[in-house]
Amino acid sequence: MASLALTLGSGAMTNCVSDFMNGEPDVIFMIGSNPDTSHPITGLRVRQAIKKGAKLIVVDPRGTDFAKQADLWLNLQPGSDVALINGLIHIIFKEDLWDKEYVEERTENIEELQIVTEKYTPEYVSEITGVSVEDLHAAARLYASPGQKSSILYGMGLAHWVAGTDNVKAVSNMALLCGKIGVKGGGINPLRGQNNVQGACDMGALFNTLPGYAGLTRDDIFDKYEKMWGVKMPRIPGKPATEVWDNILDGNIRGIYVFGEDPVLADPNAGHAVAAIDKLEFMVVQDIFLTDTAKKADVVLPAACFAEKDGTFTCSERRVQRVRKAFAPPGDAKADWEIFCELSKKMGYAMDYESPSDIFDEAASLTPQYAGINYKRLDEEGGLQWPVPDIGHPGTPILHVGKFTRGKALFIPTEFEAAKEMPDKEFSMMLTTGRDVSHYNFGSMTRRTPSIERICPEALADVHPEDAERLGITEKSWIRLKSRRGEVKVRATISERVQVGTVFIPYHFAEVPINNLTVNHLDKLSRSPQYKACAIKVEVLG
Repeated sequence: MASLALTLGSGAMTNCVSDFMNGEPDVIFMIGSNPDTSHPITGLRVRQAIKKGAKLIVVDPRGTDFAKQADLWLNLQPGSDVALINGLIHIIFKEDLWDKEYVEERTENIEELQIVTEKYTPEYVSEITGVSVEDLHAAARLYASPGQKSSILYGMGLAHWVAGTDNVKAVSNMALLCGKIGVKGGGINPLRGQNNVQGACDMGALFNTLPGYAGLTRDDIFDKYEKMWGVKMPRIPGKPATEVWDNILDGNIRGIYVFGEDPVLADPNAGHAVAAIDKLEFMVVQDIFLTDTAKKADVVLPAACFAEKDGTFTCSERRVQRVRKAFAPPGDAKADWEIFCELSKKMGYAMDYESPSDIFDEAASLTPQYAGINYKRLDEEGGLQWPVPDIGHPGTPILHVGKFTRGKALFIPTEFEAAKEMPDKEFSMMLTTGRDVSHYNFGSMTRRTPSIERICPEALADVHPEDAERLGITEKSWIRLKSRRGEVKVRATISERVQVGTVFIPYHFAEVPINNLTVNHLDKLSRSPQYKACAIKVEVLG
């Protein structure tokens, strides 16, 4: 994606969480995210910004606490984000709210954006999204108001769709059109799905990029790696994690090494992943607990948790921070880097690092964004935001000030496509999933903590009162949710937070493996799955 190479390519925030704490934004446009539950510290900072006068627009099909206190809540139909944003862009053009000077000096392809969004009239968009024409006008005017700083916050609710990259392109188009990128209190600020996922991507843990997001056509960078490591490297893309299962079932992959993941619970259409795992000739799992996936492994390598090892984490705002060992790992557990080094030696290649600091120095020497970072600076300065191109550089709190990575930012217009597998006559309701503030991902850590488990001990399916009355569902009654891929039993709670025809359920609970139901359709570019919606039928069990 060329429009914002560092923002969209890496999923990094263009700005800082401290912007919210300091009351910098005049307007916060929150879409596909509920930081109260998914990122509670960031959520706290957003609330501080609201107390200091920031206006809040929330785009969410659920009536979250943020939605209820927003100045504008756009209660859209799930999966209609591109239509909504294109509709706002249409209004911004028609009402002459766009920043012509910024667009002229810093962007290109504006004509194509005007052509594509012309048909997204407020009336047309209202039919698709369910958002009123009046609210569409109000949101466009509030976000685009000249002279004020508007920040976009988005989360996995925007990305985990077949059209996830189109969703992100759309919000990028709107921010560029209004000149809201490269300024304090503005920008596009994705909230990453897991801790240090930013750092993992920075280090090249993607199927189609090198560390620092360099492309696989960069022979000059490969030459540097090969000279440093004394090996010949393959120069072809890997397989996206979401395509591994089909490749196993097709006989192309016979063994896998699972590191810090639990696909038996976490992958969409999880039964598909389990069938592939059962066909493998060999599987290694490296983790801190014996997860459901680890129970199927041929070899389990016990790893140290974050408090049992030294290293760095890079968070959503591109801030690289030190992690310091507080306890010795239990039993035979080792830090991940030690496991990899020992395994590499047994496989015939000596990795003779003495510490995480040595590894980080090598990574910094090969990754331009990290070039000026080392452990000494991190210990003294408490964290640095990349890019830090040299040792004297103070870090980059705001990306794209003055210019973009590619020179001019490129508008990439997108067309609305309905979500895959919408409700029909047989599967007449929509399932959507998300987080509860008490738990983290699939509960392998938080559900082992009794004090946390007491707060949220059970998965409950949110059902709208109208659906409950129609189906005969009462509070805490058992229901069965069925999709074309599987079924689960769960107790219901009656809630107006969800829309009529939609059921929401948190995905942390192994006893309610909700991803047995979800679809494994993938985004055409990112290959991310559509976790956020699938068609289901609901049966009352009593």
